[in-house]
Amino acid sequence: MVLNEKISALAAKYTADLVAFCQKAVQTRSYSNQEGDMVTLAGSKMRELGFDEVFIDSTGNVVGRVGNGSRIIHFDSHLDTVEVDDADLWQVPPFSGEIYQGSIWGRGSVDMKSAFCASVFGAAVAKEAGLLEGKTVYVTGTVCEEYCDGENLKMFYEETGIRPDYCIICEPSDNIITLGHTGKAQIRVKTKGVSAHGSAPEKGVNAVYKMAEIITRVEKLNQKLMTKSPRGTIVLSDISCVSASLNAVPSECSIYLDRRINLGDTLDNVRREMDELVEGTGAEWEVGTLRHTTWKGKELIYEPMHAPWKIEENHPLKLAFDTAYQNVFGSPPERYDFWDFGTNAITPVSMGIPTIGFGPGEYKLAHMRDEHCEISKIIDACRFYAAVIEVI
Repeated sequence: MVLNEKISALAAKYTADLVAFCQKAVQTRSYSNQEGDMVTLAGSKMRELGFDEVFIDSTGNVVGRVGNGSRIIHFDSHLDTVEVDDADLWQVPPFSGEIYQGSIWGRGSVDMKSAFCASVFGAAVAKEAGLLEGKTVYVTGTVCEEYCDGENLKMFYEETGIRPDYCIICEPSDNIITLGHTGKAQIRVKTKGVSAHGSAPEKGVNAVYKMAEIITRVEKLNQKLMTKSPRGTIVLSDISCVSASLNAVPSECSIYLDRRINLGDTLDNVRREMDELVEGTGAEWEVGTLRHTTWKGKELIYEPMHAPWKIEENHPLKLAFDTAYQNVFGSPPERYDFWDFGTNAITPVSMGIPTIGFGPGEYKLAHMRDEHCEISKIIDACRFYAAVIEVI
């Protein structure tokens, strides 16, 4: 089977509009919790393309629907980006959306506005090509993923009652079918001390000194994790203390740990590691709960403790992706990928919804200076998303 001629023709017809939309998306700054302008832009484009329904949920996610069938297919991309603090060092301005050397440049071009734009146009192509019989396709542009991955979809599903049959996470994969990703545990460790004046430290207990032993243990644990199978990592990503003044012995110290978990490892193992990390120190550990307020004023409470996941090689969704890939690119996939970072997939996976990944852009360029995404890959992703809708 080859790519549906209607998909090819419509994708070609929309190419200039798709590229312009990607440029406009990059030009529309949307740091986490500040995505309102991007959400408005996305909703307007969905309506312009003839989506059957477009709305913004109470969390601030933009939602577009085409079709009204019983089989529900969900494409998700997040609209927020990390911030830029080195704009003067970029080859091109980070919010220019400039086309240079065949790519769209700027913050969010890879992570992940190009994929979102491709999914919007892919759904529009599928509708115009008449590929929606028995199917409903939702395309979401979700918010605050950079801090609270998965919470946005959790709120969306709970509010709307929608439960997809399949979920496609459009995170950058350089247009390689991606079967899963690593897990993550973010941990906060605290030590308690006794405050005293800096001129009489012997009368207090320095909480930072108590933490020093734990920090040494963290470094040793990371060395162990990186050499064992399955490989894992742990990094101390933040440290702070509480003291009465700069002339006082700190009464409390806190560190934040980021533990990455590969297939074959478990959250129970991580919990045991944390118990051993604080053993004999009097310190306590807890899940590093994060709280954010979205641009719509909705509070997100994120518990960052997630196991790794991978879709089965023979799952119907994965096989449908293989078929779509063959149809679009003319040959079966040579390889598959596995993301080494977390995504919104944690929510549909936890709900038992079959989930898989595919998106344009090299993910190693995400969060980096000179982020850019190849235009040809964006166009191919649009064609691929429409082809997926056809074969699922």
